Amino acid sequence: MARKKGSKDYPLEIKLEAIRLREEEGLLYKEITEKLKIYDPGRVRNWMKIYRREGKAGLKKPRRGRPRKDRDSLEERIKYLEMENTLLKALAIELGEELPEGLDIEPFIDIEGNSE
Repeated sequence: MARKKGSKDYPLEIKLEAIRLREEEGLLYKEITEKLKIYDPGRVRNWMKIYRREGKAGLKKPRRGRPRKDRDSLEERIKYLEMENTLLKALAIELGEELPEGLDIEPFIDIEGNSE
């Protein structure tokens, strides 16, 4: 299931503080969310369930689903631009356009050394 727009991941310290406030100080979920600036009181309730069932380790679990792609990696950007250049050169030749000097068409080789 997709996350709601604007949903936030809270650090372990915030989760543990929310649990402490509930168990040791007996604050209501609404009071805890106001004090710690947490949007949803149900989230604190879920943290409590997880903490009681699995302990601190349950709150540290990584997010489910596919890990985020590092779209800003330099290698990925270079690979994309090289592929784009190769396609544009091939299209120009297909359309019968002359390429400027020094633009030879070479087979595209990605970072891993695979040619296409």
